[in-house]
Parts: sequence; structure tokens; C-alpha cells
Amino acid sequence: MRNTTITEQTTATREKKPKSATQALQSLMRLCARAEKSSGDAMRLMRGWGVPETEREGVLAKLIEQRFIDDHRYAEAYVREKSNLAGWGARKIAFQLRQKGISKEIISATLATVDGDAQLGQLTTKLERKMRTTKASNNYELRGKLLRYGLGLGFDYDMILTAIDKITPEE
Repeated sequence: MRNTTITEQTTATREKKPKSATQALQSLMRLCARAEKSSGDAMRLMRGWGVPETEREGVLAKLIEQRFIDDHRYAEAYVREKSNLAGWGARKIAFQLRQKGISKEIISATLATVDGDAQLGQLTTKLERKMRTTKASNNYELRGKLLRYGLGLGFDYDMILTAIDKITPEE
């Protein structure tokens, strides 16, 4: 009971004061120096900080000019991480990049660098692992579950069918 009172008091005394454009620029420079950020991330952060809408574009332009933010560099790193480490397919990666405010041209250019054979191998491995833990009464049901799993990972329908054909027994 006492903890909630303290929490309520500290929350009430710490009301958010909007940041100025200079403060936002300094904060974003620190954030971008530690981790790659997209222009959409920067705009979202500034909106949350209460930076006036008229000043956001100027702050973003300075960050881009000083190379703290580069959407192409961000997209390349994101695609590399999500395809190699997380095992996502191109569709899921493209959707997430669009959510982060990356342009369609940059998305298509960076996704073109992904090796299709490597993705197929990665998908096949993931489907094999999933197949071991999936309960299905027949081959048709198993293939359907694996297909839905592959679609959830963001892979193309044809690539999923190719991988499923490699790993499932024929009836």
C-alpha cells in the first residue's frame, strides 16, 4: 500500500515537459551513436517528446546531414539481422521496415541483396524443427500446419511449398 503512494507521488511530480528542438537533437545524436535508428524512429521519438511539429523536420534534416541517420544503412542492417539471425522471410521484413517509415525503394533495394538459396535452407531447417514438434493426424494436416508456420515467418508461398516438399514424406 505504501509503495503505490510513493509511485503515485513520483509520477505526479514527474510530468513530462516537452523537449525543445535542440534538446531533441542532442538526445537523438546520443541514441543514434549507440544504435542504428531510422527516420521514422526519430520522428516517433520526437512526437513522444512533444517536440513541436514545425521543428521535427529540421532536426531530422540535421541528423541526416551529419549521417547520424541513414535509412539505407538502417535497412541493410535490419535485413541482415532479421534474415540471418531471426530467420524471417522477405515479406515480414518488408512489412516491418514499412512500419518503421522506410521507403519502398530502399526496402526493395535491400531485400534484393538477400540470398534466396540461403533463405530456402534456413526455412527448410526451421520447418524440419517445427515438424518434429507438430502433431498431425495425416500428411495433409501436417503440410497445412507447416505452411501456416512458414507464412507466419514471412516467407513466400512458393518457397514454403518447395521446402515442405523437401522434408515431408510422400503418401
